Amino acid sequence: MTISLPHIQQGIYAGNEQCLAELYRLFSKRLHHFARVITRSPEIAEEIVEDVFVKLWSNRHRINEVENLTVYLYVAVKNRSLNAISQKATELIRAPFDDLDIEAAQVVSDPYNLLVTAEMMKRMQQAVDNLPPRCKMIFKLVREDGLKHREVAEILNISHNTVDVQMAIAIKKICAELQVNRVAKGFGISKKEF
Repeated sequence: MTISLPHIQQGIYAGNEQCLAELYRLFSKRLHHFARVITRSPEIAEEIVEDVFVKLWSNRHRINEVENLTVYLYVAVKNRSLNAISQKATELIRAPFDDLDIEAAQVVSDPYNLLVTAEMMKRMQQAVDNLPPRCKMIFKLVREDGLKHREVAEILNISHNTVDVQMAIAIKKICAELQVNRVAKGFGISKKEF
């Protein structure tokens, strides 16, 4: 049985560690993915998510001031991620070039990508990956994380209309790309003609 967010929020306010654990269970994966998209580092993303939950717990006496716990968590992760990027950029600017660790690109394969072999899923993922960065982030927050357009607007500090427009652009580009991929390779005819 899943506990409602308002009940979890009240439990955390009352000092119930099980409610914090339940909130962590519900959001940690999504928040980790969100932070990883921004920071491009699984380690930094994990640290950020842990820090957000630790800070939430240490400030639990103020949790009732939070209107939307989902938006609060995403905004906190976004802000910490941007701070981490800024801090890393400052470190890189100050570091001499001799100290930089330059590595060849590594192929990272996670279990999800290894298991999903259906061609349509590959095409769909490729189409999403080809979206412009802002458009892709908005699309993933709505489609993969299941957030409402107004929540995404609040998290990214943009207008609701911008989210709508970006989603429309994403869907149009994905559909166009999938349509292009419907041409049978080597035959120059679409699969519809088979």
